[in-house]
Amino acid sequence: MSVAMPLGPVMLDVAGHRLTDEERARLCHPLVGGVILFARNYADPAQLSALTAEIRALRSPALLITVDHEGGRVQRFRTGFSAVPAMGVLGRAWDADPDTARALARDAGRVLASELVAHGVDLSYAPVLDLDYGVSRVIGDRAFHADPEVTVALASALIDGMADAGMGCVGKHFPGHGFVEADSHVDMPRDARDLAAIEAQDMKPFRQLAGRLAGIMPAHVIYPAVDARPAGFSSFWLQTVLRGQLGFTGVIFSDDLTMEAATEAGDIVARAEDARAAGCDMVLVCNRPDLAEMLLARWQPPVPAELTERLCALHARCADDAVRVGSAAYEHARQQLAALAGSVRFA
Repeated sequence: MSVAMPLGPVMLDVAGHRLTDEERARLCHPLVGGVILFARNYADPAQLSALTAEIRALRSPALLITVDHEGGRVQRFRTGFSAVPAMGVLGRAWDADPDTARALARDAGRVLASELVAHGVDLSYAPVLDLDYGVSRVIGDRAFHADPEVTVALASALIDGMADAGMGCVGKHFPGHGFVEADSHVDMPRDARDLAAIEAQDMKPFRQLAGRLAGIMPAHVIYPAVDARPAGFSSFWLQTVLRGQLGFTGVIFSDDLTMEAATEAGDIVARAEDARAAGCDMVLVCNRPDLAEMLLARWQPPVPAELTERLCALHARCADDAVRVGSAAYEHARQQLAALAGSVRFA
């Protein structure tokens, strides 16, 4: 029987294909509001469906189940799922034929989201709205294009496709990660540009799409000409700019607080507290169950009563029959993506 309790501000991961007793207890902690899945949590479609059902049955309302599943090199579930091309492939298709590229982006959103929803996943951390300046080691072809207007057009089509399939979307990495070379997983990137330069280019997709995004994830990047703190720990970026100037009303997810670029804030409790104080609604703690245990044992934040309602609004809804897995529209979209990618393995 599921336990009735509100959803909290912590997003955790799990180790394998099934929950352990320790993980079940951890996921029932009042501070936990969701789970992020990784490739290690996936064996095949049936196993994934069983795992998400097990997670969903723990609590009422159900924990939010999420994944980084963008396409290209960031696609956690592969065998038995369609191969979605990197978003940069859609950008190159735009350079050849914008109308065709828009249609392909919507196809990508439909396939990506409908397959996740069919297996019990609520939300993917996509699309990447960073611009491709050709320098970032971690972004690269995860970005649609170097042109912010092209990025907006293709991201809008992808968002439409995801919505067709019953899924919201999370834009990342605000206010833009593409200009710096360093990888925030292992380093602290610094973008020396001033606010005007960032607003003129990188922030355009976030500004134009803020009303269509269910969530936004800030960058673990410092913009020293603007603020001394990384964007995910900066009340200026998250409250003054994102909430105030851009009018964003969705959920702000921190990037993983175990990444190297997050350690400048201190221990895991200090990182979570600083991210929350800056404006993050949800904090992610991944790949370190010891830190997850420490956070749950020591952190005592106020939990807004409306957080549960906002997270429940992100639960996936059933896809329209027209684009549901197995429908004619779904199969057509898969074929279009296969032709674009050249060679893919299907279920």
